[in-house]
Amino acid sequence: MEIRVELVRIMINEAGDHQVIVLKEVGGERAFPIVIGFFEAAAIDRRLKGLRLPRPLTHDLLAGVIEALGGRLAKVVVTDLRDHTFYANLVIDRNGDEVRVDARPSDAIALGIANDTPIFIEDHVLDEVAGPSGGASEPDA
Repeated sequence: MEIRVELVRIMINEAGDHQVIVLKEVGGERAFPIVIGFFEAAAIDRRLKGLRLPRPLTHDLLAGVIEALGGRLAKVVVTDLRDHTFYANLVIDRNGDEVRVDARPSDAIALGIANDTPIFIEDHVLDEVAGPSGGASEPDA
């Protein structure tokens, strides 16, 4: 089962290689951090602030390709956690057909934020990183 989450925090440390985003379940208390790279964090931050660049970057390019091929990004789903690495899918609606594309969560979220696309996480992943429903609160990341 997929549980809807929202981006509640982004922490950018320009002196470090690892940045952190925090996702929290909508209507719940569980939250968890995902460590991402600087460029992905900067892309998410730009999108949150509504800043547009004169030329498309990679996430803008991908959004344009999806649209040009007749698709629409329907949702982003964090699907798994293996060996401390999160996995995600872009779920694209193309003429009523669902197409799933493997993606890094940071890229998927950056693309989704630009299009107000809902973000979900598989319940087993949320249970693993934030505990069973009603048991955990936002981390101190």
